[in-house]
Amino acid sequence: MGKILTIGIAGGTGSGKTTITRRLQRQFENRVTTLYHDNYYFAHDGLTMEERAKLNYDEPAAFETELLVQHLAALRRGEAVEGPVYDYTVHNRSAQTQRLEPSPVILVEGILILADEQLCRSLDIKVFVDADADVRILRRIVRDVRDRGRSLESVVNQYLTTVKPMHELYVEPSRRRADIIIPEGGHNDVAVELLIRRVQAHLQEEQNG
Repeated sequence: MGKILTIGIAGGTGSGKTTITRRLQRQFENRVTTLYHDNYYFAHDGLTMEERAKLNYDEPAAFETELLVQHLAALRRGEAVEGPVYDYTVHNRSAQTQRLEPSPVILVEGILILADEQLCRSLDIKVFVDADADVRILRRIVRDVRDRGRSLESVVNQYLTTVKPMHELYVEPSRRRADIIIPEGGHNDVAVELLIRRVQAHLQEEQNG
């Protein structure tokens, strides 16, 4: 395998990161491997469910980013890795792992990936997905209640106590490290199309050798 293109997709909760990531996945299918920063939350097996629910999941210290950097480096060398899997319903890392195979394009998605300098150095293209705060909180409420088994009260409480202040402290300042800022999240077809063309150009270069 030739040179691997690594793309980081960052932005606040509910900004549209996953929408853009999925559009790239659908477009390029098995030519893309995705690392989700959320899967690298530290395990907290020694805590009760209630204790885990009270942790701050929106600060850099919540993530085992060093392991993600190691896995990204391995994939860039053409080596497969056993990636962790996070279970949102119990606020803890799962006992399961997922085998990740190297591909010509690697996507790294997460709210805080641009807040880590070492991880930033491993990314060829750094994208920050932007959206209004009111849109982001509404999307988060819908997602967490519908898909992650959370109550409305718990989602609102978490947003006010950790998500919003950590966004202002860590996520928003990290946009300065971005090469590309995409407003309106995954609904910005022009910006997403430009990103798709950049990936297509890379894949064409690899194919031509």
